[in-house]
Amino acid sequence: MTTVSRSCTEAKAHVERAKMLFSCSDGETVSTIARVLHTNQSKVERTIYKALQWGAQTALDGLPRPGPTTRRISDEAHAWLVLLACQKSKQLSMTEAVNDMTSSQLCAVSGHYHLELCDPEFETKMSQVLHVYKVVERLSEKKGEIDEVMWVILSYDETPTIQGLESKAPDLPPIPGLYPQISRDYEYVRHGTLSLFAGIDFLKGQVPGRMEQQHRSREFILWLKMVNAHHSEAIKIEIVLDNHSTHISKQTRPYRATVPNRFEFIFTPKHGSWLNLIEAFFSKMTLNMLRGLRVHSIDELKALVQQYLEGIN
Repeated sequence: MTTVSRSCTEAKAHVERAKMLFSCSDGETVSTIARVLHTNQSKVERTIYKALQWGAQTALDGLPRPGPTTRRISDEAHAWLVLLACQKSKQLSMTEAVNDMTSSQLCAVSGHYHLELCDPEFETKMSQVLHVYKVVERLSEKKGEIDEVMWVILSYDETPTIQGLESKAPDLPPIPGLYPQISRDYEYVRHGTLSLFAGIDFLKGQVPGRMEQQHRSREFILWLKMVNAHHSEAIKIEIVLDNHSTHISKQTRPYRATVPNRFEFIFTPKHGSWLNLIEAFFSKMTLNMLRGLRVHSIDELKALVQQYLEGIN
């Protein structure tokens, strides 16, 4: 390990991980190692954790990556496709320009590059998010072999303006041979809206959530406090979330300062919130429960959403 940490020919990632483990064996703290190596504490913790669980060699090599080891098209062809994807759609059609590739293959190569222009750090942030998911996958595979997980990993977002709607007239039941489904009048009474603050706990499979009348930093802090109170003080809480202003506001930052090293935020790229898996949960919740829901009050809407979350948990 000492040889690797001082090597000039080893891969950069190998050298960095070796330095982390070497410094840890010398008694250096995680925060000191992160500061000296100009990295974040979470990365140091994960490397040390992997070494303790699966050995130093696994920690040095990193987690195995799925898929083919080589790109199926040449570097020149890949760069050309990216160039096409970054141009305006009126200038050309990629499916017409590339006749020997299917639409799905094109999407696999160029799917996010038109968004990358909005965030110069798109690739870096995307890699950080995907790395979190890979760690979750590896920990899930080792479930039952690991006595205690050193951190909690959450995918978080808000669903604002969930409407509390009430039908003005009763629904009409289906009539065999005439009306195959329930009929509903188009008029309704709008009682107001609520916002759902929720996150998926990847390792436990639970969804801690709160329903609030407003969508502000204050409500986001209340959700953080709920999560903070639910876990032991020794546990690190990592949260994948988007770049909404409430997550980095002048109200949120002071609260995080009161619980130093407790929360680590992994931000999705700008216009890249689709990388956050909580979006799939919200979509499923909308299809299965919220769409077509009718209530008599906001309190009833809140109770039904809380009941849904309890059922998930």
